[in-house]
Amino acid sequence: MIRHIVLTKFKPHISEKQISGIYSDLHALTKKLSGAHRFFGGRSESPENIERGYMHGFVIDFDSWDALQQYADNPEHKALGAQLVENAVGGIDGILVLDIENSG
Repeated sequence: MIRHIVLTKFKPHISEKQISGIYSDLHALTKKLSGAHRFFGGRSESPENIERGYMHGFVIDFDSWDALQQYADNPEHKALGAQLVENAVGGIDGILVLDIENSG
């Protein structure tokens, strides 16, 4: 399994409703793709308060690296990714992506 983790620093004027809309569309895309599972995302509620501006994030689990690549190549994903970049502080600099393999 590959866990795809995305953290975003959204611009201050981007509303929670706009962010929820993007996440809802990502969730719907996850349901359409073979090998993609368990989308969840939202605003951090961490009591540690060390988000450093990355107040929103989401996670999608993929069955394999190939399934993750199919998601990355998907035109709908590319459009949603462009929305994230457009609404992030500093564009792509306001987004962190980690892909972690869990073989256990």
